Amino acid sequence: MIVESAAPRGAAPLMSMETSRVAPPHGPAEQFAAGRRAAAAALAAAGSAGRTVERARDGRPLFPQGFAGSISHTGRLAVALVVPGAEAVGVDIETAAVTPRMAAFVLREQERRLLLAPAGPYTARDLFAAKEAAFKALNCIGTLGEFLFWQIHLSRPEGVLTATYRGESVPVWIHPQADLSSAVAIRR
Repeated sequence: MIVESAAPRGAAPLMSMETSRVAPPHGPAEQFAAGRRAAAAALAAAGSAGRTVERARDGRPLFPQGFAGSISHTGRLAVALVVPGAEAVGVDIETAAVTPRMAAFVLREQERRLLLAPAGPYTARDLFAAKEAAFKALNCIGTLGEFLFWQIHLSRPEGVLTATYRGESVPVWIHPQADLSSAVAIRR
């Protein structure tokens, strides 16, 4: 399973996305280490002198100043995204199937009706990844208070997938693959 690390069309031109495989036995410690390896590689590719990503008390990764970043992982793969100069970014990768029951919980009725196939171009897994990526980007702002990722509203004004919560918005790019959905949210 490979995440294509090319920048999504319309996203930041200086975006760096790197991946790292999760070593056996694929547990939380191995996933954490793979995420930090991917982050160090993304920081290097973005031109950062600092390659260490500390961990905040709440578990969020703390990237070097001037290099907004985000990390995501599955049991087998980690990905990190760095966008120099961005206010906040979010990345998510998902391999798990999203059941209709889960989709009904995480996605609003309007999102399911307008964004899921056949009316829209996305799968439930794509939109789950989009909400997770948007949550990371919006949560880094720090002014929205505590909220849960499924409270984010997704829409497609003018054909651009946009995530909104309490009046704050961020564009989201989805890259679906057969066995993986990945999403990127960048707040400038």
